[in-house]
Amino acid sequence: MEAFDVAIVGGGPAGSSCAAFCALAGLRTLVLERENFPREKVCGDCLNPSCWPVLERLGLAQRVRDLPHSKLASVEFIAIDGHKVIVDLPIGGNCELSVKRSLFDDLLLKRAREHGAQVREGTTVKALAHSGNWKIETATGESFSARTLIGADGRNSTVARLCNLLPRPARERVALQAHIPLPRNFGRRVVLQFLREGYSGQAPVNETELNLCLVGTAPTISRLRQWAERHFEITANQPWRTITPLTRSPVPCAQENLLIIGDAARVVEPFTGEGIYYALRSGQLAADAITKIIRGKDRQSALREFTRACAEMYRGRLWINRLARAAVSWPRVGSFFVHAARSQPALLKLLTARIVSREL
Repeated sequence: MEAFDVAIVGGGPAGSSCAAFCALAGLRTLVLERENFPREKVCGDCLNPSCWPVLERLGLAQRVRDLPHSKLASVEFIAIDGHKVIVDLPIGGNCELSVKRSLFDDLLLKRAREHGAQVREGTTVKALAHSGNWKIETATGESFSARTLIGADGRNSTVARLCNLLPRPARERVALQAHIPLPRNFGRRVVLQFLREGYSGQAPVNETELNLCLVGTAPTISRLRQWAERHFEITANQPWRTITPLTRSPVPCAQENLLIIGDAARVVEPFTGEGIYYALRSGQLAADAITKIIRGKDRQSALREFTRACAEMYRGRLWINRLARAAVSWPRVGSFFVHAARSQPALLKLLTARIVSREL
C-alpha cells in the first residue's frame, strides 16, 4: 500500500491548490479525482479579483490570463419588468475575468502535478478507514494510506458522506448551465436577470461563447428553459449540465487529521460568483496547516489556526450570500433591490464592490 503525507479527494480548484502548495512544501501528496480532465463544470465561470493573490503564489496568474477568456467590465442587474441597473467592475490586470472551468481546472491540476503531486484521475473513493493514519480504498481496487485526509470533492462530498458529516440539503432549487453562441454585441458584461420563474446569469467566456445559467425550482425550471430558448434563439435539444443542491449547511472544516475545503465545507450561492475564491484560498490554508503539523507544530494549535482563518475568509461576505440567496429564491425580492438601486445606486455598488474586492 502506497503511503503519503496527505491524500486529497477531489481535483477541482480547492483540491488542486491544496495539492500544489503541499507538494511545494515537500510533502508526499496524492490527489484522487473521479473525473478525467479536462471536463466541464456547472459554474458561472467567473474569477473575481480575490483569486489573483493565490494564483500569483502558485505561479499561475499569467497562465490563466493566457487562456481564452473575457475581461468583464460591468454587472447589469435586470428586474422582472426589464428595468436595469449597471455597476462598473474594477479594470486593469487584476480585473474580474471569465474563463471556462474545463480550461481553468485542468491548468490547476497540471500545476499540482508540476510541483510533484501524484494525481490519479478517473478514480472513485469507495471506502475510508481511520486508525492513526487514513486507509483509502478506490473502486478500482487500489489502496492508499495517508497521515492527513482532505475532502475537496464538492457539495455532494463522498468524504463527508463516508465520514457521516454530510448534512441533508434544504428545500432546494435546480441549476442548469450551458455554453451557447455569444449573441451579437453582448459586450463585456455579466448579466444577472430576475425572472418570474427564477433567475438567469450570463457572462461571455471568450470571443464566441456565452456561459448561460438558469436557477429555478423543480416546477419552474422547464419554463426557464423555454424562456432561454426564445430569448437566445437556441434549440429545444440544447444540452444542459445540472447540479443540486445549490446550498446546504456547512460541514466542520477540521477535525483531527481530516480537513474539509471548498464546496465540500461550505456551499455558497452561485449568484455571488465567489465559489472559486473560497476554493483556492481554503486549499492554501489547508496546505499551510498540514505543513505546520508535519513539521512538528502542535496539531490542535494548527487546526485552531486553520479554523479561525477559514472563518475569517468568510467574515464580512456571508451577509451578501444570504441576501443573494433571498433574491434568487424570491425573484420579486431581487427585482425590488434593482428598483431600489435605481434611486440609491450605492446599494448595488456596495454589494458588488465587496464581492470583487482584491484580498489576501
